[in-house]
Amino acid sequence: MPELPEVETTLRGISPTMENRTISEVVVRNSSLRWPVPEEVQQACGRMVRRCWRRAKYLLIELDPLADGAVGGLLIHLGMSGSLRVCEAADAVRKHDHVDVVLDSGKCIRFNDPRRFGVFLWWNEPVQDHRLLKSLGPEPLSRGFSGDLLRQKSRGRKGAVKNFIMDGKIVVGVGNIYASEALYMAGIHPTRPAGRISAQRYDALAAAIRDVLGRAIMHGGTTLRDFLDSDGNPGYFAQELLVYEREGLPCFQCQAPIRRKVIGQRSSYYCPKCQR
Repeated sequence: MPELPEVETTLRGISPTMENRTISEVVVRNSSLRWPVPEEVQQACGRMVRRCWRRAKYLLIELDPLADGAVGGLLIHLGMSGSLRVCEAADAVRKHDHVDVVLDSGKCIRFNDPRRFGVFLWWNEPVQDHRLLKSLGPEPLSRGFSGDLLRQKSRGRKGAVKNFIMDGKIVVGVGNIYASEALYMAGIHPTRPAGRISAQRYDALAAAIRDVLGRAIMHGGTTLRDFLDSDGNPGYFAQELLVYEREGLPCFQCQAPIRRKVIGQRSSYYCPKCQR
């Protein structure tokens, strides 16, 4: 599943093509995604893209306001296997190409999603009150995210810290891969109760989360199975992974074999010696 770095990579890929261009057509070939693609997406036609931005793993295409001042735009989530590809509008359609956003430049942003768990919706002002966005926690690369915030929100929690930092109401965008990596970097065992971690260790964890996400974005995301960027290229951060999918291989710090444990129905990878 594309996680925050993959979505950020996609955003950076489509923004130069979309911003300050007018949407001439929205072509919906298959509306049966996680939720049906609504007719309202046709309201994008004839309107200029003001900016493209990201909230958690949602991509938001904000359009110029109407004469009455109303704003709105497209809300996209890549789901389990989705991708956005920049191409020419005249390029041949591939299997699973479900939606096209055609621009006045002749370019096209093409949404491909083999498993059809992705989302392609319409939003109206104010976007922060949208049902999919209003309960989200802070961005992990923003000033609003810190070890102190994690410590405050963890008080009294007995559940595993890995599940805690993957909770989008606590902090957004820390998916399974990056949670395992950050906990390893901070030396924290993934099953340790969230409420039993010191302020100092939460400072280290927050720094590790920022570091691993920042480096993943620099490498264009992590390709393990499905992810491709807007040019159809894989991300290369998989080559930098320290524990994820390295079960049985030696820890880079102490040489102990990396272990795997299922936590919250997800595979978690950790070093039994370095993480406590």
